[in-house]
Amino acid sequence: MAQNSKRKNTHPGIVKCPTGIPGFDEVTNGGLPRGRTTLIYGGPGCGKTLLGITFLVRGAVDYGEPGVLIAFEETEEELTSNVTSLGFDLKKLVAQKKLAIDHILIDPSESKESGDFNLEGLFIRLGHAIDSVGAKRIVLDTIESLFSGFDNELVLRAELRRLFHWLKEKGVTAVITAERGDATLTRHGLEEYVSDCVILLDHRINSLIATRRLRVVKYRGSSHGPDEYPFLISEQGISVLPITSLGFDYDVSTEYISSGITGFDKILAGKGFYRGSSILVSGTAGTGKTSIVAQAVAAACARGESCLYFAFEEASSQIVRNMQSIGIDLERGIKSGMLHFSASRPSAYGLEMHLSTIHRLTEELKPRIVVVDPVTNLGSIAPISEIKSMLTRLIDYFKMNHITALFTSLTEGGQHEELSDVGVSSLMDTWLVLRTIETDGARNRVLYVVKSRGIPHSMRTSRYQLTNRGVIVTDDSRPGRSRGNKEA
Repeated sequence: MAQNSKRKNTHPGIVKCPTGIPGFDEVTNGGLPRGRTTLIYGGPGCGKTLLGITFLVRGAVDYGEPGVLIAFEETEEELTSNVTSLGFDLKKLVAQKKLAIDHILIDPSESKESGDFNLEGLFIRLGHAIDSVGAKRIVLDTIESLFSGFDNELVLRAELRRLFHWLKEKGVTAVITAERGDATLTRHGLEEYVSDCVILLDHRINSLIATRRLRVVKYRGSSHGPDEYPFLISEQGISVLPITSLGFDYDVSTEYISSGITGFDKILAGKGFYRGSSILVSGTAGTGKTSIVAQAVAAACARGESCLYFAFEEASSQIVRNMQSIGIDLERGIKSGMLHFSASRPSAYGLEMHLSTIHRLTEELKPRIVVVDPVTNLGSIAPISEIKSMLTRLIDYFKMNHITALFTSLTEGGQHEELSDVGVSSLMDTWLVLRTIETDGARNRVLYVVKSRGIPHSMRTSRYQLTNRGVIVTDDSRPGRSRGNKEA
């Protein structure tokens, strides 16, 4: 699997300091500006402190760069307790001289803009903390507490510049957190102008579901992802989505794999579909979408290929039972360790958590085949545009790792059959449409391939049945139908 945090610096003029946060270093093209100051701002509970601590911990553990955490609001005990659930042992890092934590309590009533108050005392404490561990990274959390007694904008701007200049002279990569302002980016409206990199974190509620977004507002001397990117705080820490490549720099396979349905393979030039491709199976309720992908999974397990099945509509036990009724044995794959299920209701949590779970389990289990059934159920928790954006990056991730992905999509009755409710059909390499038609008082199932990129395929409509031997596709030849390579 690709490690984004280890990407080579593509901007020789700007030396990057990797954060080790999945997805973040990709968005910033390598990390934060080394030896410079980055401002992270946002409202309460958006994850500013956690991002800063993660930057320090990953630096100390993964990159051999000790760090310093200067906290103006929370004590060392409070900070240590807050991040324990994420697997961060700050006490251990402090004992190993990889991290220094200093809590500085500032009383605004004692702050003066002239006379006996200046930053010299702070510089002495910062310098001592940096020298005590040989720090390469430092986090100041939060800057409002430090300058809470300043009212004069000229003095405030001068002191901010002094602080930033001092940090640059020390040669440390600094992260400073700040609260979001009302009419300005930050509360003082000055920090963003003297920072080399500015990151916005946002925590919002949409349709009763909490979501978090990250945006690189500015990055001097470096290109970066310009969009809003969802990020997630979970038991595994903080991660940014997309967690995949922003381009098309992946190899493709010329190997064919069987769908597990002989008649369907015949439609696809008799070989099936390409390994690492994305396949969409769409149709109305009861057309057998799950049955078709389940037969593909059973065939893959029989070949000794690991499979990961994400179910958003039924429990895994129900899927296994239902498939047994048509002769598809998924239980065998589960017992052999070839098949793993992850079943949950879309409403259980937000879109970012679902996509992060898919990514995490894929990293852990390294499947050759992944199923998302049905992808349209995600429409109950996020707008179509967000689902398409997330799936675009997810499909790129699967392709980068040569994982064959099968998606099912529900279309409503009465719609044109070549419509996908979540608008992802253009992302797919192969698109199979299932329909039911009524002839002579009986309902029959038919299927056809709308497109299959790079594979000559039949353009005929074929009948199929759900039997006690699985899905069987029959060749339903009709006059005027031909074979060809129909591209979308």
